[in-house]
Amino acid sequence: MNHFESNTTDHQTIEKVVNGRRKIKREIAKVIIGQEEVIDHLLIALFCKGHCLFVGVPGLAKTLLVGTLADVLNLKFNRIQFTPDLMPADITGTDILEQDHATGKRFFKFIKGPIFSNILLADEINRTPPKTQAALLQSMQEYKVTASGTTYVLDLPFIVFATQNPIEQEGTYPLPEAQLDRFMFQIDVRYPSEEEELEIVRTTTSAFKPTVDKVFSPPEIIELQDLVTRVPVADYVLEYAIRLVRASRPTGSNAPDFIKKWVSWGAGPRASQFLVLGSKARALLDGRFAASCDDVRAIARPILQHRIITNFNAEAEGKTSSHVIDQLLATIKEHSK
Repeated sequence: MNHFESNTTDHQTIEKVVNGRRKIKREIAKVIIGQEEVIDHLLIALFCKGHCLFVGVPGLAKTLLVGTLADVLNLKFNRIQFTPDLMPADITGTDILEQDHATGKRFFKFIKGPIFSNILLADEINRTPPKTQAALLQSMQEYKVTASGTTYVLDLPFIVFATQNPIEQEGTYPLPEAQLDRFMFQIDVRYPSEEEELEIVRTTTSAFKPTVDKVFSPPEIIELQDLVTRVPVADYVLEYAIRLVRASRPTGSNAPDFIKKWVSWGAGPRASQFLVLGSKARALLDGRFAASCDDVRAIARPILQHRIITNFNAEAEGKTSSHVIDQLLATIKEHSK
């Protein structure tokens, strides 16, 4: 089923999504001051089954935000602090030798690692070696874990929120571009405004500890993730998203001059998929029945910024992938319906 405007059940579900979003934001606001756009992107990612990479300095409440979201959504939450000595088994789990007291027989028992959760916060993912990063990224892609030849399926929904500290680069293992591509969004977490910071310090230094109400259950979230895929997208919106992504590739025949000048690698097909899927989720969260080009534009930066790799010319001219995306959005026009 593609169009669902006439379906009463879907109508009610959309109403549930819009009210749910309002409630989620209200509950999170009890704990987190500001960060409106970050929360919106988090919810879009959640309903698209998309993983997120947060980039921001320490102390901006990234861990608290993700933990609060899990709390509000009634989801199992685990956090892993990534360190240089972290092994893949520390994430996925390990076999331990046990003995049956009745028979005296020994056997291996699998003890599940922290990855067996609904929302996993991978703190400072660039602090751990590639082998351990790869174990996490495989689970993100396949929703399963293989240990000692046995495959264990992860409970759904399963979303990874990873953080990366942009300041200290010593002793870090940057994520390769191919692995960065597995993250739907790269979300830049910025400093709060002066008013927000005043409110943050006032509330966090008092004795008051807020409690949040639950909004959705895991089965409801899975149902809403399914609904997102059924939101209709007009051909011209689909075509606009794909043209935007294809224009980011310097080797493309229609690549604008500034792309050829500043970009060494553009975004792959996964970016087009996420632009369309994210637009559907954004429309749904807004209570609309179809995705629009405005939805595509609204989520273009967090989807494209870690997928567009700039070159030396861009660096020399002080141009970042954000500059490139701004110019792409200004250059690539949508075709009328």
